[in-house]
Amino acid sequence: MSEQRSKRLTIKFIENLKPRVRPYEIPDGDGLYLTVRPNGSKSFNLRYRFAAKPRNLTLGLSAIGLAKARELAREALVELARGNDPGAAKQERKAASSAAAQPAHDLIEKVVVEFIEAHVKRNLKSSTGREIERLLRKETTPWRGRRAADIGPQDVHRLLDAIIVRGATVAANRIFAAMRRMFRWAHERQIIAASPCEGIRVPTSERGRARDRVLDDDELRLIWEAAESLGFPFGPMIRLLILTGQRRSEVAGLRWGELDLDASLWSLPSSRCKNHRPHQVPLSPRAVEILRSLPRFERSQLVLSPGIVPPSGFSRCKARLDRAVAKANYGQPIPPWVLHDIRRSVASGMARLGINLPVVEKVLNHISGSFGGIVGVYQRHSFEDEKRQALEAWARHVEALTSGGQGATIIPLKR
Repeated sequence: MSEQRSKRLTIKFIENLKPRVRPYEIPDGDGLYLTVRPNGSKSFNLRYRFAAKPRNLTLGLSAIGLAKARELAREALVELARGNDPGAAKQERKAASSAAAQPAHDLIEKVVVEFIEAHVKRNLKSSTGREIERLLRKETTPWRGRRAADIGPQDVHRLLDAIIVRGATVAANRIFAAMRRMFRWAHERQIIAASPCEGIRVPTSERGRARDRVLDDDELRLIWEAAESLGFPFGPMIRLLILTGQRRSEVAGLRWGELDLDASLWSLPSSRCKNHRPHQVPLSPRAVEILRSLPRFERSQLVLSPGIVPPSGFSRCKARLDRAVAKANYGQPIPPWVLHDIRRSVASGMARLGINLPVVEKVLNHISGSFGGIVGVYQRHSFEDEKRQALEAWARHVEALTSGGQGATIIPLKR
């Protein structure tokens, strides 16, 4: 039972607390509590909610000190703001440390690699196999260092809940299907005694399908204007997504070393492209202007981050953007959309401007469609001039929309 106090804890107050017949708690603020037990021991706990459920995280005994407890509570709340469960992260760190002394043959990361090499790449078509590989490598990262045999149904539920909380409901179904297949494979080879996925239902009822949401010119204008209210880094990022049509991860992870602003060119290395092929993105004058206006951080090579990792928190960015769009639209939100719809809208918009489909596909760095199969083997034309012409025409269209015009006149471009 907790006692309500109007003031925060002090060291002297903690030292004077006496044990009682039953445990009791004293709040410090922001979810931090001091728990006093009948045996006289005292510990700091953090109360929070994750996935709409109450959670309790033990930060340590009172010997760690009040200042340290507040520091640990702040760090945990930062993790919570990033969409992670700090309590689950602590359990995984403990499990990883206990697994350090165990043989490495059944560590989960090793099982993932063996499953991909022995089953995914051998038995599945390329596109399906690459997606399963991507999901397993990305989503099982919180389990690194743990033995596969130690992963239970609760771990699976916790991982899926975290994916659903960040809004990726379809992805939750896909990673569950991939994990279920992997653990069954591991069980057949006697790596684990039983699959932790058995008896667990599909996380959500949503089915994956090809999206067809295309933003119209008015919606695109609203998003462009609302992006200004986001500030750095998300405001410039949204506008660069609109001007270039590239993937969110590619724009968010943009590095200064990839840019030649004098030549108005962005060179994406193969390691940062979904199809593992290097990609040249000609930059329109408006895109160059945005990039030149951005701050440079001495300790970072990233364009949109002062640190060593790209910006995150896209769900919160999207929520802020939606509110700004509704405000600019006289209080009316636009129909539901996701950030990836911008890329589809750029492709559709360039097609309306008369840009040929092969050029649009080259702008998007697609290797299917016009460049699939045997065509992709023999067609080695770079399309650099055509891509630059297309992106500059698209930028002029966006400029006309956002400056109060009606967009560019639709005139078929020469090949």
